[in-house]
Amino acid sequence: MQRQLRRRRTGITLTFLALLPVLVWAAFALGGNDDDGSRLVDFATSSGLNFATFTLFASANFLLVVVVALFFGDTVASEASWSSLRYLLAAPIPRARLLRQKALVAASLSGIGLLLLALVALGIGIVVHGGGQLVSPGGQALDLLPGVVSFAGAVLYVAVNLTWVAGLATWLGVATDAPLGAVGGAVVVSIVSTILDQITALGALRSFLPTHYATAWRDLLSDEVDWANMINGTATSLAYATAFGVLAVLHFSRRDVTS
Repeated sequence: MQRQLRRRRTGITLTFLALLPVLVWAAFALGGNDDDGSRLVDFATSSGLNFATFTLFASANFLLVVVVALFFGDTVASEASWSSLRYLLAAPIPRARLLRQKALVAASLSGIGLLLLALVALGIGIVVHGGGQLVSPGGQALDLLPGVVSFAGAVLYVAVNLTWVAGLATWLGVATDAPLGAVGGAVVVSIVSTILDQITALGALRSFLPTHYATAWRDLLSDEVDWANMINGTATSLAYATAFGVLAVLHFSRRDVTS
């Protein structure tokens, strides 16, 4: 963890996540209202909770996928690219334990990044737009305290939903010596899954895609929460994460490491 925190990559990533809400606020402040009469600006700037929710929505499906893929996909592949992996494995430590510790560090950094983004967005939103109600695009409103609880639940769901990205990036990371390949591979799979999810001709098959329930946390914005989509999304993500994790452990334990 100390070494990962000292890496420039980690510092840049966490700094960017902290600055993203500032950039979103600046974009709204400079851009003004949409010319086409869209309620996007009105929704995002009507309260601090709405601003934080919009920031989470804007970053969850791509930016946070990249961040999680970066922290998990780079953890082993970077050692191989530095030609230090074989020396690391010379220590009398089981490979499964080494991979577990690296995954725990990557999960910690990913969680810190997500929490940093959420807290900064909520803080800036409340300071700039006040602590009003959390209003959904459908017109349903939640008071400040229930709204904060719903927003916290949304952040938690996003974290759980991204576990499949973590598992896939870890598997790709132990299968290649190129960190960019592992990170890029996980991001490309996420993009392809999102595109396939838009094809209605696939019907019920779309529910098996790992990104199908990525935005199910929006159900938390209503007075009566429908938990079905979030339960299905949680089960799907954890199932994919478990499968990819098992593949990563099996591949890493049998890999002939020469790097």
